[in-house]
Amino acid sequence: MTTRRTIGVRRVYDEPQETDGCRVLVDRLWPRGLRKADAALDEWCREIAPSTELRRWYGHAPERLAEFRSRYLAELDDDEHAEALAHLRVLAAQPLVLLTATRELDLSHAAVLATVLSAIPGRKEHSRNAVAGREAASHLRRGAAP
Repeated sequence: MTTRRTIGVRRVYDEPQETDGCRVLVDRLWPRGLRKADAALDEWCREIAPSTELRRWYGHAPERLAEFRSRYLAELDDDEHAEALAHLRVLAAQPLVLLTATRELDLSHAAVLATVLSAIPGRKEHSRNAVAGREAASHLRRGAAP
């Protein structure tokens, strides 16, 4: 029997909740208007964010989401993301909240990343079919308290 990992996605500007666990900012760029001294986060893992080119191409356009997801999953397979992804998998053994400045969480790379991290250990966590199936099941907590 496997236990589902508790991985949430929330805006970095939102107040922390007692149930958050580890709070990790997963954006490449520091959020506008947020002083580092005021940021309620445990880590900033900018290495896991999509490449600048992919981020600019996507622009959070809903009609590009499927292609963005596909391209981002391919990036997660490369050596540049390997160490950061392994680190986040270790953190995901306990409650974890991925933080982003994005307003529309469902369209964010953090939502895709949460799906990858919630995968059952030992499986190819971010195959396109596995990710699509888990997203369709909608078992992710996106900022809701348990």
